Amino acid sequence: MTNAPVIVWFRNDLRLADHAALHAAVDSGRPVLPVYILDDTADRWAMGDASRWWLHHSLAALAQALTGVGSHLTLRRGDSVATITEIARKTGAAEIFTGGSADPGARQVNQEAVKALDGKLRQMRTTTLFHPDSVRTKTGAAYSVYTPFANACLALGGPKLPLPAPDKIPTADAPKSDRLEDWNLLPTKPDWAAGLRDTWTPGEAGAIARTEAFLAHGLTHYPDARDHPADDGTSMLSPHLHFGEISGVQLWHMAHRHQAGKGREMFIRELLWREFCANLLWNNPGLPDAPLRLEFERMPWRNDKPGRVAWQKGRTGVPIVDAGMRQLWQTGWMHNRVRMIVASFLVKHLMIPWQDGEAWFWDTLVDADLASNAGNWQWVAGCGADAAPYFRIFNPILQSRKFDADGDYIRHFVPELDRLGPRHIHAPWEAPAEALANAGVTLGKTYPNPIVDLAIGRARALEAYGQIRSRA
Repeated sequence: MTNAPVIVWFRNDLRLADHAALHAAVDSGRPVLPVYILDDTADRWAMGDASRWWLHHSLAALAQALTGVGSHLTLRRGDSVATITEIARKTGAAEIFTGGSADPGARQVNQEAVKALDGKLRQMRTTTLFHPDSVRTKTGAAYSVYTPFANACLALGGPKLPLPAPDKIPTADAPKSDRLEDWNLLPTKPDWAAGLRDTWTPGEAGAIARTEAFLAHGLTHYPDARDHPADDGTSMLSPHLHFGEISGVQLWHMAHRHQAGKGREMFIRELLWREFCANLLWNNPGLPDAPLRLEFERMPWRNDKPGRVAWQKGRTGVPIVDAGMRQLWQTGWMHNRVRMIVASFLVKHLMIPWQDGEAWFWDTLVDADLASNAGNWQWVAGCGADAAPYFRIFNPILQSRKFDADGDYIRHFVPELDRLGPRHIHAPWEAPAEALANAGVTLGKTYPNPIVDLAIGRARALEAYGQIRSRA
């Protein structure tokens, strides 16, 4: 059938620019049918609520962008392989173009789809800077340490230039589409998404706008400002990257259009850390569930439900930890420095398994990326590749005083401490009674006492680490 359409199966690449699968479909000269499938039959790593909120708005933006170039987006819900096979059969599609990813679930879907579609599936790279198999050691092994991995990526000379968005997409007759509103991706009652709406503009246009603003105004100050959570010092591009509203390739080349300097170098290194996590997941599909360092399977974790709930709700009594967890709940995002602090507090001071924290982040982050989430939690826990040593235990009070010296970040997200001065806001249990009374703070009532003595928690963690090392 010379008139047979081709399908573009969108995944975590919800954009028109630098989209290899879309570009190949348009270049085929055939009518193009863009499709997105919501698969709720996935394993426990099915999309969390915050990500579903983002997905709704990202798909709405993609549909609008496709309309602008003469096309339309078909939405279907169901098992990925069965649904794409049905659409291909009913439309008589000649080929199906789709992206690839390091996610083991997505890789399994692609493997099954290759068989179900009788060889018509064309897999393209749409989510990473380089194909994971192209970044290898001299012996052909996968990298397990970040710095040599990053240097190997840099030695490749950078990714190819991004592909342009199509000016026009030849339209194919589309099968019946679901209504996005019928997917119920948005919260109803209670409506917990007000902070998300105030913080984010999902979609390709929003991603480009945030990137341009950051590169123009934030790149120069990035090396220092990125560590201070009260400042607008990070790019906040992680959810746009996760949903593929902008590609790492685009960011790489947009950053290189700016003057060389420490800010640009550090930003590129952060992109490469994200690439490193994807590479780890590609080569270690069990990364989200099991420690890479096998001795951590013997770690004597604690089943501390009250502690876990206090951490989730931002009620630990440690202000910087509570501020981070409340920022996460309100905005679906948390500052990177604070992510390390709250993660270290959970796995080291509370001795709660890193998988519990990983699962909570997965459900509450708008940038919940399987590779980055698993890789970073294992890094903090000390059990992953190139991990921070387990005995490196963040002191949340010292971190707070160093990176939020005036307490502005804490005041914003823990308003019950607003009237405490910089001297006492980081550790209110150390404040004299008069200072607490003047600030209207009653420990145990208006704000909780710490759920763990930090010195005792640290000693307990070091003892546990010593136990697993002695058995190695």
